[in-house]
Order: sequence, then C-alpha cells, then structure tokens
Amino acid sequence: MMESRDQPAPVRAVYVLEQRHESSEVPWRAEPRAQLIRSGSGVLTVHTQSARWVAPPGHAVWVPPGVLHRLSSTAPLSLHTLYAEGEPPRVPGAAAVPPMAFVPAQGCVVAIDRLTDELLQAAAIFGVGYAQEGAEARLVQVILDRVPQLAVMPLSLFLPRDPRIRRVADMLVAHPADSRVLDELAEAAGVTARTAARLFARETGLTFGQWRQQLRLLVALEKLGAGASVTQVALEVGYNDVSSFIAVFRDALGETPARYFR
Repeated sequence: MMESRDQPAPVRAVYVLEQRHESSEVPWRAEPRAQLIRSGSGVLTVHTQSARWVAPPGHAVWVPPGVLHRLSSTAPLSLHTLYAEGEPPRVPGAAAVPPMAFVPAQGCVVAIDRLTDELLQAAAIFGVGYAQEGAEARLVQVILDRVPQLAVMPLSLFLPRDPRIRRVADMLVAHPADSRVLDELAEAAGVTARTAARLFARETGLTFGQWRQQLRLLVALEKLGAGASVTQVALEVGYNDVSSFIAVFRDALGETPARYFR
C-alpha cells in the first residue's frame, strides 16, 4: 500500500544522503547504522581507534555500525553516504536478503563502478523517507543488489592493540619514513623484537614488514591525492629511490601512481 502523501514517509532501513563540509576534517562520531561513504573529491581517509581506511577517487569505505570514527580528506568533503540498518527493503517478489548480510563485519575499502556511483547520487535526491513501494524503492534495491559485487581493495590497515607494539606502530604512523629495523624500534618501545614480530602477526594479520609497507602505501595515497609529486612522496614515506616505490604501488593497485591518479 502506498503511504499517504499527507504525511511524510518514515525513515527507511536503507537510504542515501549527500553531505558537504567546508572543512576537510569531520570530528569523531559513531553512527547506529552501517555506512558506505563515498567521497566525490580528494582522497578520503576514515580513522578508527583500531584501523585506517584510505579511499582514492572512485572508491568508498564501509564503516560498521557503532564504530567510533573520524573523516579526513585532501579536499573539502563532499560525500554520498549509504546508511543501512536491519532488514533492507525489498521489492515485492524479490528474494530476501538476511539483515546486514551485505555489510563487511570489519569495514573495508571498495571500488565504486560508474553505475553504482550514479545510483547513489540519484538516491541522495529523495533521501530518507521514500515510499516503500515504487520507483524510488526499486532504485535503492538496485543499489543493494550491486553492493555485494563491489571489489574489495587492499587499502585497509589494522592497528595493534597490545600497548607494547602499539608504541612501535605509533612511531611509524608519526614518521612513516623511519627506516629503523624492528629490533631497534622494539627496543625503543621496551619489547623484544621476537615478541613484537609475533604480536604484529597475531593482531594485524600482517608481518611487521608487510604492515609498514601497507602504512607507507596508504600515506602515499593521501599525499598523492593532495597533489604531491611521485618523487616527493616516495622520499617522504621512506623509499630511497622512486622506482622501488612505483613497483610497490603497482603490485598493490595494478597501476603506477601517475596512471592511478590520471
């Protein structure tokens, strides 16, 4: 049954909003709904207390519900955000989708194809209170059909929880070009290198070397998105020569930095 036009429709379980911020920073907050956040300008970074996700142009970040997070960008923020809660709306006759089945449990970065991008922009026009049946609900359903097909990109970094190796991680986050080996960093943090190596693997899913390389890649994306040159970025994140940086970048993302940001 169509809702009465005399009263506003209730807020739906899934909707899209357009949001603009003159600043390139949004303070810490937590949302009760899962969010798929797509920035229309610059490189978007989502920070949580235990992770960091970096989304270049053409990408978006899934943030799980209830997670405290803040946003930063290389440009004033222009966002299209899909909010999802509970059982997503379905067009009559369509197969049921389990609640939140399309939302990654830990959050991630996904590539947004052109059609999905256009659909998000279109859904943002009618916002939260669209009719449960009709063209607007069908458009939202198409978005939900496409979301599980979005490719997950290797642009996440999980931070260790153990305070001993968190000190190591914090040193590198503050200075990505720090070239000290794990033995030296662990000693400065008051932990043995063997313990630090074991805890990094257990808590982040990466070896220490892999974790540092991933940190440098994400910082490089932010700097490239802000307009820095490839040579400048390579040196600032700790590479002694540009070719090594380009090789790591291409292995991770399939393109050289210049082609990726063309």
